[in-house]
Amino acid sequence: MTATAAFILLCASLVVQIVFLFLRGKKSDKVSHYPLIAAALLLFITTGLRSMKIGFFAITNTFESLVFFSGVIALILFVYKITAKNKSLPLVYFGGTMLSIILLAVASSPNIPKDALPPIPALRSHWLVLHVTFSFIGEAFFAFAFAASIYYLSVKDEEKKKAADRITYTSIGIGYPIFTAGALIFGAIWAQYAWGSYWSWDPKETWALVTWIVYTGYLHTRFVAKLKGKTSAILSIVGFCLTMFTFFGVNYLLSGLHSYG
Repeated sequence: MTATAAFILLCASLVVQIVFLFLRGKKSDKVSHYPLIAAALLLFITTGLRSMKIGFFAITNTFESLVFFSGVIALILFVYKITAKNKSLPLVYFGGTMLSIILLAVASSPNIPKDALPPIPALRSHWLVLHVTFSFIGEAFFAFAFAASIYYLSVKDEEKKKAADRITYTSIGIGYPIFTAGALIFGAIWAQYAWGSYWSWDPKETWALVTWIVYTGYLHTRFVAKLKGKTSAILSIVGFCLTMFTFFGVNYLLSGLHSYG
């Protein structure tokens, strides 16, 4: 029920945003972030309630992961809105909200089991909790960067392009070390605990590494090659598409050690 209520609140926020988009700057949106933070809190409550039910942190299956992922994106959007205030980019904010809604809608699919079941022994590790939560927090920042990058490529106004580029760079700059810690460092430690090897070239490990390399390339082009603009936006988009493939594509198309996740 809490996840359903969160979905309704996310949709309500989106509707409010659409109304203000049609007003075309005549009035500023000062309300849509409230249902967003309420939705984020409800999604975290959902995680908490399921955790108490199974006796472990509820982030070990697809439904639980998507609930947490969607909640983190909503929280990031709320922080962005209250800090940027009138300088926020409504379409980037809108795009991020859409991503949060889509992820939660996928979680509600009848094809995704929603039973709150205790995880198998290999998943009952605090290293797994760190691995998954840090990975999704990093990816939530990548999702926001993705929305900003799409906006960058679609708008012609140079000031808006600069603002979108700044959002992309800042989001990836924050998300990259968090994702690195979760997906690679904590992931390797958990792999050693669960399977006796830090790296097994499992499909999900491999695609997570490819994703990390793309975002590393993004930061390299910014720091070393001093490239900005279209190149950065494209790398950001490619990186997030790889992030989604690593989660959905590997889970449902490729078999491996992570097949149960």
